[in-house]
Amino acid sequence: MRLETKLPKVGTTIFTVMSQLALEHKAVNLGQGFPDFAVPQRLVDALARAMAEGRNQYAPMHGIPALRQAIAAKTQRCYGRKVDADSEVTVTSGASEAIFDAVLAVVRPGEEVIVLDPCYDCYEPAIDLAGAVAVHVPLDPQDFSVDWQRVREAITPRTRMLMVNSPHNPSGAMFGASDMQALADILRDTSIVLLSDEVYEHIVFDGARHESVLRHPELAERAFVVSSFGKTYHCTGWKVGYAVAPPALTAEFRKVHQYNTFCTFAPAQFAFADMIENEPSHYEELGAFYQSKRDRFREQLLETRLEPLPVPGGYFQLVDYSKVSDLPDAEFCRWLTVEKGVAAIPLSPFYARPPEGQRLARLCFAKEPATLDAAIERLSAI
Repeated sequence: MRLETKLPKVGTTIFTVMSQLALEHKAVNLGQGFPDFAVPQRLVDALARAMAEGRNQYAPMHGIPALRQAIAAKTQRCYGRKVDADSEVTVTSGASEAIFDAVLAVVRPGEEVIVLDPCYDCYEPAIDLAGAVAVHVPLDPQDFSVDWQRVREAITPRTRMLMVNSPHNPSGAMFGASDMQALADILRDTSIVLLSDEVYEHIVFDGARHESVLRHPELAERAFVVSSFGKTYHCTGWKVGYAVAPPALTAEFRKVHQYNTFCTFAPAQFAFADMIENEPSHYEELGAFYQSKRDRFREQLLETRLEPLPVPGGYFQLVDYSKVSDLPDAEFCRWLTVEKGVAAIPLSPFYARPPEGQRLARLCFAKEPATLDAAIERLSAI
């Protein structure tokens, strides 16, 4: 039988490819973005307790009440926005599911979704499966800032959604207050839905404030805001996230969610509810925790031939490798993994059209000091 693929541009993700290559060549894996240190003990204990108490069956479709209420309280505490736990908060099986559900819920065949390149690789497949068209607007290749005039010019009568991401993966760039004002100005008097990917919301540095869409009523009223417990609590393998959206958007979102995963791992939901309520210091201090890692790793990189770029937020460090090699980024990252024993992620898979001559790679510093030290030792020999 001849099968015509619905996703002709999709193969194995670069994260899987590079992690497998790292495993095969015993490389230090700074490619895929996962921590190699412990989950908070309170969270582990709460998970074990929930399982021991028999909380192992289906959770309510939109999330257990205790977790949705904790998310609502945290949203008000962090961003000053009061949301209804019953009609505006949905727990999902990771942020990626939430992004998929949001796109499939409101985007129709033939419509357009604006994405800002480089962007995370799950965005466009969701758009393709909705039968829509991804419209790629490039960020500044030097500092990854947004040219809002180019975004405005990309809007057509078919534009249904705009997707944004701050702190940004892969660059770590962040929106400021002026970006939020520009975003509001562009979307005002349109029917465009905003999807804001904020999975690194608590990993911000140097005293900066995360400009969540939830801080801005005009934007929040038309937005899905997506968050990740995996990023905040060092447990990416648990795959639990959530979306906050106004009631009308949430109702459509849940129509997709209930026939996608229906519900999410129940014991973890009880554990996260306990963690949010009883140990808020974890997310409050997360930026400082990661800033010390960023600063130490950056200082070490300055002793190598790789040039580290600024990292305002998130847990990835971009490096310019042009002093080391003229290879295209995918070839360079393969060489670095196979020949030098450090796995990195090229930037080109994050683009529809990578900038000509760009020589950047992404390294993850969400690692134990010993892991980063081992990587630096190898990178210093380049």
